Amino acid sequence: MNVRVSAIGYAWVALAVSCRLSFPAQAPIAPTAYTVTLINSIFGPGEWMKTSRSGSKVLVEQTSADKATDPTAAHAMTLYDLDRHTSVTWSTGNAAGGCGTGTFSGDWGDPFASASDMTGGNAKQVGTETLHGITANVLEVSAGDAGTARAWIDPKTGLLLKAQMTPPSGAPKTIVEVTDFSFAAPPDSVFAVPAACAAAAAAPPPPTEEQKIAELTGDDGRNFVKAIYGPGSTDACTVLYRVVKAGTMEPIASGYQVAVDLEVANEPNPSYRMGADAHGHWTFSGGGLHEIASETQDGIYRIDHAPARFNLETAFGSEGDTQSLVYLRCYAPQTVLLLIVKNPASVTDGTELLWVKSGKYAIVPQ
Repeated sequence: MNVRVSAIGYAWVALAVSCRLSFPAQAPIAPTAYTVTLINSIFGPGEWMKTSRSGSKVLVEQTSADKATDPTAAHAMTLYDLDRHTSVTWSTGNAAGGCGTGTFSGDWGDPFASASDMTGGNAKQVGTETLHGITANVLEVSAGDAGTARAWIDPKTGLLLKAQMTPPSGAPKTIVEVTDFSFAAPPDSVFAVPAACAAAAAAPPPPTEEQKIAELTGDDGRNFVKAIYGPGSTDACTVLYRVVKAGTMEPIASGYQVAVDLEVANEPNPSYRMGADAHGHWTFSGGGLHEIASETQDGIYRIDHAPARFNLETAFGSEGDTQSLVYLRCYAPQTVLLLIVKNPASVTDGTELLWVKSGKYAIVPQ
């Protein structure tokens, strides 16, 4: 459910950040009470989505656009508590399935966040247009081989009212469009869970991402950020990559090989070829993928001039490998990236790729 809710923000922000849409100097201020209904057609057939928020309570309701007015249609419901970072999910209509609970961090699909995080850059404002009584700024930017992107944004709140993609040879396609909204606080009844979900909603939530990271690292989970979350930073920094053992955080300095592809942004469909020989030695080719060597006996891999996103491969001989698309974070001129391995003898037991924001692991021992 969370992936579907976040599709608007991630897909449009990923495009817009790469294109660097710009806002005026006066930053928009997103409201904390509203109801926004929109159609999301980014990934094909339209999906109807209604987001109701009052302070820390948010209800997101989703169904296919052609079923939005059908009282018997399945509606997927997610109730978020932004203070506790917990969620409850259920279905209405003829959908099968019971109640679910979970935790979340970061983006949860706020329709105002889809545009309000785009700053700086080279997009052109090509005019204004009134949508739903709002005088929206119309921004346009080249999207490379995909054509041209255009966005209608409320300059006061940052709400993305409409987004279009126009291919090099083709008609514009609307991929996001707000159909209705209100800045009035929804009634409390909107955020009530069904009686059948009351027990699930009252149960202790599962561990949060920060709690899971704290268990892996033995450190404050707030000192780390998952490296697989985008968009990547356009700041410049050097990446110091290390592999460590979960729990003890002891360096694992040998028994693996590291390869990177720093040209991902220029490779629409890179075809990688990799594998181990009878002795467990890996070779890497395809796209810009190439092996890099540790600069120290402690297993520190230096990646200078890292781009906003890059592919990272870590191969553990006959035990297998891990592959991740990494989104750059620059917390210092030299920023530490950790691959935390639960069991070096069996990487399939689990790994976690984390940027170190602060704390003792942000500094590499000399």
